[in-house]
Amino acid sequence: MTLLSGWGRVPTVEGDERLGENLADVCRFASLSRGLGRSYGDASLPARPDAIVAGTRLGDRVVAFDRETGVLRAEAGFRLEQLEHLARPAGWVSPVSPGTRHVTLGGMVASDVHGKNHHVAGCIGAYVQALRVQLADGSEREIGPEREPELFAATLGGMGLTCHILEVELRLLAIARPWIVTEEQTFPDLPSLVAALREASRHWPYTVAWVDALTRGRHLGRGVVITGRWAEAHEAPATAPTQARTATVPFDLPAWVLGRTSVRAFDELFYWAHHWRPRRGLVHPDLFFYPLDGIRHWNRLYGTGGFVQHQCVLPVGDDDRVITRYFETLTRLGGASFLTVLKDCGAEGRGLLSFPKPGLSVALDVPMRGAATQALVDELNRHVIEAGGRIYLAKDALTRAADFAAMEPRLAAFDAVRRTWDPERRLRSALSVRLFGDAP
Repeated sequence: MTLLSGWGRVPTVEGDERLGENLADVCRFASLSRGLGRSYGDASLPARPDAIVAGTRLGDRVVAFDRETGVLRAEAGFRLEQLEHLARPAGWVSPVSPGTRHVTLGGMVASDVHGKNHHVAGCIGAYVQALRVQLADGSEREIGPEREPELFAATLGGMGLTCHILEVELRLLAIARPWIVTEEQTFPDLPSLVAALREASRHWPYTVAWVDALTRGRHLGRGVVITGRWAEAHEAPATAPTQARTATVPFDLPAWVLGRTSVRAFDELFYWAHHWRPRRGLVHPDLFFYPLDGIRHWNRLYGTGGFVQHQCVLPVGDDDRVITRYFETLTRLGGASFLTVLKDCGAEGRGLLSFPKPGLSVALDVPMRGAATQALVDELNRHVIEAGGRIYLAKDALTRAADFAAMEPRLAAFDAVRRTWDPERRLRSALSVRLFGDAP
C-alpha cells in the first residue's frame, strides 16, 4: 500500500499500485491504469484502498516508428517527453500538446488531451490510428475508428473506465524547424482580450491568453495573448535549441505564500513584464508549450493542503457576458488564481466524453481551502450549467454528481458502452464513484 494522489494532491488516498514492464500482466487484475499521476484530481485514484492500480510507467517501449510517415506505435507508458526526444530531431512532433510533457501516451488518450491549437487541430484522439487494449475480462483486442468504433470513441476521454490501454498508434505532425515563432500582446480588459484571442485564432495555430484573475472594475480580465507557430526552414537554424534549465521547489511552502496579496503581486509583475517585453521572437518549444515544467515540483507552491483546478469550456458565441459573469463570480468569491488561462476551442471531437466544444476554455488553479473552495467550484459550475458548457474530467476534484449530470448529456451513451464491455463494473476509479455513482 502506498499514498496516491493527482498533481493537485487533493484528495490523497491509500492504494495498491503495481508496476511492471509487461503491461498485460500488470493490468490483468487491476481496476484502473495509472501513468505519471498528472491528472489533477481523483481520476487516477482507486475506488477503494484494497483496489489494485496498474502503474504503466515501466511499459514505455517504442514498438515501431516510421520516420517517413511519422506514424509512431508505443506502449501506453511511453512519455510525451520521450516522444519529443525521439521524434523532434527527425522532424516530427506530437500533433497536440497539453500543458506538460510529463504525461504518458495512455494518459493522453484516456484524457483525450487538447492544447493551444484545439481550434485548428482538435484533440489527440483525432490522430490515434489504433489502440491495443485489455478489456475488463482480461482479453485483448485491437480497436480503432473502424474496429469497435463505439468502444474506441468511449475510450478517448473515457478516463480509463472502458479498458486498459496497452499500446497507442499515433500519427505525428511534420515540422521544418524545432523552434517556435511567437508573439505576445497585452490587453487592458476582458472584452479586448477575448476579441484579440479570437482574432489571433484566425491566423495562428497556437493561441492562449493569460488572465489576471484578481483585478476588478474596468480592468477586469486584463491579460496577455500569446500566439505561436512552428518556424519555417528560412526562419530558424536546423539544429535544435538548447533545452532551458529547470528550477526546483524543494519543499512544501506555507499555505499563506499563495494568498491574495502574493497572487496580486505576481499578476502585476506578469502583466507589466509582458507589456514591455519584445512582441515577437524565436523560443524553445518547451518554453512555449510547457512553461511550468521549468519548475520541478511546482505543486509544492500550494503547501501540504494542495490545490484544485477548475477548467471549463463556455460556449460563448457572440455573448461576451457569459465569460464576464464567470470572472465577476471568481473575483467576488476571492478565487486567488495565479495561473488562469483562456483558450479558443474548436469543434467537438469523436470521444464520447471528450472535453472541448466550440467556445472559450477557462482554467484556473486555486489553493484548497476546504468548504470555501467547494463553494467556489459549486458557484462556477452553476455558470457552466447555465451557459451549456462542461468541465474537464482530467482536472476536476470537487464537482458534484448532480452538476456533472446536468452539464453532460452524453453520459447515458458512455454508460451504455461501459455496460456492454464491463457489465460488472470491474474498471472503476475514485472519480467514477464520485461522479457516475459506481459503488465503492
